[in-house]
Amino acid sequence: MHQFSLTGKVIVVTGAAGLLGVNHIEAIASAGGQPIMLDIDKNRLEKTAYEIGEKFNIRIPYFELDITHAIQVEKCCNEIVRTFGHIDGLINNAANNPKVETDEIDSQSRVERFNMNQWDADISVGLTGAFLCTKYFGEAITKQGGSIINISSDLGIIGPDQRLYEIPGIAPENQPVKPVSYSVVKAGLIGLTRYTATYWADKKVRCNALCPGGVENNQTNSFVAKLTSLIPMGRMAYQDEYQGSIIFLLSDASNYITGTTLIADGGRTVW
Repeated sequence: MHQFSLTGKVIVVTGAAGLLGVNHIEAIASAGGQPIMLDIDKNRLEKTAYEIGEKFNIRIPYFELDITHAIQVEKCCNEIVRTFGHIDGLINNAANNPKVETDEIDSQSRVERFNMNQWDADISVGLTGAFLCTKYFGEAITKQGGSIINISSDLGIIGPDQRLYEIPGIAPENQPVKPVSYSVVKAGLIGLTRYTATYWADKKVRCNALCPGGVENNQTNSFVAKLTSLIPMGRMAYQDEYQGSIIFLLSDASNYITGTTLIADGGRTVW
């Protein structure tokens, strides 16, 4: 089991105060690693860092950071290296994820009406931010080798089934949909994974994509019923259910795995 240990490894996580980000931090701490939390939400950062630090009896450094700004990312990277001497891993987790699993009527996400400012914001966080973090933190990882995980989605593999979001009695042209930018970002992260895996293979940097399925998070009963009918395992993922995958991909247990896409969706993309 020593292969799964993250002892001595410094792991940077973006979007660390979000739903999955918090669980990534807990996974790293539980395996003996040193997580570093990055997020744009300072209040949630402080609260989460304190709570997880208390739980695992460690200090968790955090940085309020806009990953779409290259200078901020570079300065943050330099500070972490000065403090810890090295960076061993990066999880590109930050992304805009608009919630459409509700009974609210919002047709502005449809392609014909999708706002260009929203498109730019989604691409900036999900793809440009991931690239900038890969550029700076990834380059630091090349000094001794390590692992990068890009958090994609089952919707990076398949197109969204827009029937999940349909609201009875609403005209087809006004039905809410999962925005196009989400699929583009998640598919793009898989491309970034393959590029990085080959680009830095000689530097002992591994890069893999994790594609989670839907996670239970107080969605409406109607949405959950429709989604679980599409999943062979018959349920959504629990919030802590990806921790094992994170530890595996960061640790020496996956030393010969790079450029791959690990799909953890309860079988949805198989059907």
